[in-house]
Amino acid sequence: MTAPAFEQLARPIQKWIRQKGWRELRPIQVDSINAILGGQDDVIVSASTAGGKTEAAFLPLLSQTLANQEETDEVGFDIVYIGPLKALINDQYQRLEGMCLEAEIAVHPWHGDVSASKKAVAQKNPSGVLLITPESLEAIFVRKGELIPRLFSRTRAVVIDELHTLLDSERGIQLRSLLTRLELAIDHSIRRIGLSATLGDMELAKSYLRPRNPDQVQVIKSPEAEAELRLQLRGYTTGNNGDDGAATEEVSRHLFTNLRGSDNLVFAGSRKNVEIYADKLSSFCEEEHLPQEFYAHHASLSKEHREFVEDRLKDDTKPTTAVCTSTLELGIDIGDVTCVAQVGSPFSVASLRQRLGRSGRREGQPAILRQYEIEEHLEASSHFSDRLRLKLVRSIAMIELLLAKWCEPPRAQSLNLSTLVHQTLSIIAERGGASAKRLFITLCEKGPFSNVTPEIYMSLLRHLGQPDVELIEQAPDGNLLLGRVGEKLVEHYSFYAVFRTPEEFRVVCEGKTLGTIPLDNPFKPGMTIIFSGRRWEILDIDTSANVLMVRPSKAGKPPKFGGDPGIIHDHVCQKMKELYSSDYVPAYLDANARQLLSEARTNAQLIGITENSIIRLSEKDYLLATWFGTTKNLTLEFALTSLGFEAKSWDGVVEVSETEKSLSLLDGLREISENSPDSFFTGKENLIFEKFHPFLSDELLKQDALSARFEFASLSDVTFRLGAS
Repeated sequence: MTAPAFEQLARPIQKWIRQKGWRELRPIQVDSINAILGGQDDVIVSASTAGGKTEAAFLPLLSQTLANQEETDEVGFDIVYIGPLKALINDQYQRLEGMCLEAEIAVHPWHGDVSASKKAVAQKNPSGVLLITPESLEAIFVRKGELIPRLFSRTRAVVIDELHTLLDSERGIQLRSLLTRLELAIDHSIRRIGLSATLGDMELAKSYLRPRNPDQVQVIKSPEAEAELRLQLRGYTTGNNGDDGAATEEVSRHLFTNLRGSDNLVFAGSRKNVEIYADKLSSFCEEEHLPQEFYAHHASLSKEHREFVEDRLKDDTKPTTAVCTSTLELGIDIGDVTCVAQVGSPFSVASLRQRLGRSGRREGQPAILRQYEIEEHLEASSHFSDRLRLKLVRSIAMIELLLAKWCEPPRAQSLNLSTLVHQTLSIIAERGGASAKRLFITLCEKGPFSNVTPEIYMSLLRHLGQPDVELIEQAPDGNLLLGRVGEKLVEHYSFYAVFRTPEEFRVVCEGKTLGTIPLDNPFKPGMTIIFSGRRWEILDIDTSANVLMVRPSKAGKPPKFGGDPGIIHDHVCQKMKELYSSDYVPAYLDANARQLLSEARTNAQLIGITENSIIRLSEKDYLLATWFGTTKNLTLEFALTSLGFEAKSWDGVVEVSETEKSLSLLDGLREISENSPDSFFTGKENLIFEKFHPFLSDELLKQDALSARFEFASLSDVTFRLGAS
């Protein structure tokens, strides 16, 4: 019979728990102790923010470390904790320090802000717990590759925090590659423990954690009842001239009235919006001669300012509201917040759930969500997307899915060729050279790039060695070495990060720069963008200079809702269709939001968007009601543009115009259903989104985009159905 969970822990760990005054362990901690100490399976621990996940992992792992100390005289870190943020590493260091001090186990934080002297101590006497970011682990491989076996020979477990942020990202693939390389270097498997507050499809999460044996991953979910949820979605409209100044003022005033005097987070979307709302709120404090308590928090602000805001949030004596982008979404310890506010539509239910998890952490305290949507004042000529109130309906759909406990699953694995280039260079740097065969076995056969065939990888290596690329070169003995450009890349500290922020492209019309716009999706000449209140047709794309050459589009009046960048899942759009079709009015809508929803439904009925797949707006203009999310709709837009149509995708619908260059819409849809994806590429597309994409050939870029950015396979059936209707 298994002993009670507490009794299975090492004596120093039991003593620490008593000193903390805990009356009992949480159920998730009990289950984790039994799973980690009772077997060798990998484990995913899923619980709400502040649900005790860190202790659920470390109480048994530290107990195991103490029990194994006498079994070997090897040096090396016993446990590796990998966190996505330096601030999170610092928080966990403070959290684990007391527990490890009691157990006489060393704890070593290791990231870009940790001093070289502290890293030298950890390197000289590696033991206990290493707290590290993926980028710093990458740096150890590149700079200190020969020390990997010594540093990690004792490592038996790796704890991956905020697992959901890594599942389908470049950073996540990088980390999986590093873990595979680590296991190969020390010649034994390392147990993987994933921690997350937000996970959709657990089977996909298990496949991420242990791709070749997901059945050996145990999932432990918190059985605890969630906090009471209080929420409200408030609706606003702009002035008659489209000016949203008055609405912004109203939202700011409501935030000020309801948040003042407590700790809160306001997620305002873009950095520009963060500055606007933070300025409004702080000016209200000045006007009313009150102490300042509203502060901006985003990545462009200095580290010192961000830490000042975070420290204020932890200080119970100073009411503080941080107006932020996504910088405070992850699990940095900022204490308890009373309310989470969301200004504008989020892009994912998972993100909304993660943000809401910041509120309602104290026992008996409700989680509070205040959401605000500003819609456009309608006129007779208003665009259909404004009349459908797409932002408001998307927000309602996401809240409904949040209440139903659904969130987005990870996307299916793509080729990830940008990250593959990075890891190829990393291994060559680590070893001073490597054979093509060894690289393929490490990265593709045993690593995360399992979708990459030998033919694709050889094509990639050949291109990286081309005279105009020079990332690698071949030695006389056949080994691959870093080329002239590859050496420069690897020597710079920026190499360790595999991701980059979306590139800003300069928008130019007839030689005049109109401004800049971030591009994070496939674009090509002929496609349409909404910018500065107008529609523009893309004439040419200069990826070397990040320039979009445009001209005014001949299409009709542009919407105020510009279709902001972000990936909306199909299920969200299908929920939007349900909302348009039903008469259900959520209780959490204020009077204005109820009125806006009623307008949206009336206009949806007038347009016929829920009953018909193809809606004729005028002689040449149509709506395709696909009810797809971003990826499938963008694929359809891309294909239609290739055939000479003007097209623009939105949440759940695609707007299409026949032109002199195009077929009829029905003929075009039939052609899309019958043609292969290759026929829609002209070589003039912008397919560069990731850090190492510029080093790929056009053909490899196309293959990578087809695996990650398009869904032609699922589109063919739908376009055939639409074309035959």
